Amino acid sequence: MKSLLLLAVAATTALFSHAQEAPKKKPASPPAQVKETLKSGTVVSIDYSQPSLKGRTIGNDVEPKDGKVWRAGANKTTVLEVSKEVKIDGKSVPAGKYGVFVLANGGEWTFILNKIWDKWGTEYTESEDLLRVKGKTTKLSAPQETLTYAIAKDGTVSLSWGDVKSSFQIK
Repeated sequence: MKSLLLLAVAATTALFSHAQEAPKKKPASPPAQVKETLKSGTVVSIDYSQPSLKGRTIGNDVEPKDGKVWRAGANKTTVLEVSKEVKIDGKSVPAGKYGVFVLANGGEWTFILNKIWDKWGTEYTESEDLLRVKGKTTKLSAPQETLTYAIAKDGTVSLSWGDVKSSFQIK
């Protein structure tokens, strides 16, 4: 009888303690990853956090803003990783991880690969840049509410957000 009573008390306690837990709230800028194996066999991945526009305007209310380096995502630094040495804009990029930043200027986006990748996203030091490459920037026909990266088999890396899509090529 005692064991039956103890079991009932334990079950009731577990039920009430579980019911009092607050539901987990989805982060405002949830983590995301995109990964692709290129035709060359190189694995390219991007780890980032996805902010949403929520009625805000790029360049005014939210980054990227002209003349200011932006972390190209939210929260921690956006990280691009390549499994083998690659070429970007004709420059060699050794296998490894790199912080991704964007510099906007008059509607054009320049992608920056920074040697330091493991830090809070707003921390940026130009002297740690590995390279800068001008993105091929176009207007999207339908706005992209959440910031989204894509990697194509041919090595095209694209960043879409708002009414802008900007991309560069990894070879």
